[in-house]
Amino acid sequence: MTDPVSAPLIEHFPTTELTVPSRFCGPKDSGNGGWTAGSLAALVPGREGEDRCRSWPAIEVTLRMPPPLDVPLHVQHLDAEQPPLTVLAAGEARVAEARVLDGEVTPVEAVPVEEARAAMATYPGLRSHPFPTCFACGTGRAEGDGLRIFPGLVSPAADGGQRVASAWTPAPSVGEDFHEYVDEVPRASLPVTWAALDCTGGWAADLEERMMVLGRMTAEIDALPAIGEEHVVVGQLLGAEGRKSFTASTLYDADGRIVGRARHVWIAVDRATFG
Repeated sequence: MTDPVSAPLIEHFPTTELTVPSRFCGPKDSGNGGWTAGSLAALVPGREGEDRCRSWPAIEVTLRMPPPLDVPLHVQHLDAEQPPLTVLAAGEARVAEARVLDGEVTPVEAVPVEEARAAMATYPGLRSHPFPTCFACGTGRAEGDGLRIFPGLVSPAADGGQRVASAWTPAPSVGEDFHEYVDEVPRASLPVTWAALDCTGGWAADLEERMMVLGRMTAEIDALPAIGEEHVVVGQLLGAEGRKSFTASTLYDADGRIVGRARHVWIAVDRATFG
């Protein structure tokens, strides 16, 4: 299988705008939280040297409002703030804020690919999905369009925490946005990698029974997923407090190596507000 250290170098072109295309929606009228967060994370400055695009440190993105679709959003780097922030804004309204964190994100224990494949048949979203349009986990998305990550229950973690898992093979279409690749290994983009780590956390917290949206996501990416290679994404419920649920997720390649890991804060919402 492809060696993660061979992940491509990517040129980050200067920009003051970021648009979330409608293809990358979560709810039908707003952007997928993971894809939007990953797109902003790609623009966070501060990584120097030729290895800056082979891996990404832990970056925390806080979503302040549902990301609007097909609208140019302004990107601003606020170095005067501590820690420095990269802000995504629609007019005067902040859509999201990103910052680099010290330390590492703790991975969720791996699940064998056979168990992950079997779990997909029990995916609660196949019965009832709050956001069937979702780019990452929506059942209404065609093969090669959405990611069709369908996490079902698997064996609990060693600490007893509830876990879900899904197999996922990145399609060629998920490498076509945002970046240019300069090695010979076709890979999913950074925003798509964040999206793959997004909804699996939500399903670990049972999105079927409690409608939630992503409020904050912190991801650490060790490599970008190779197109056409089967991966496993695992999510775990960490706890809940009031309207908030706390989860984690990890993406593994076909050899069981960590591609990326994330933790999330989910916010329960009124079903009448999102569709």
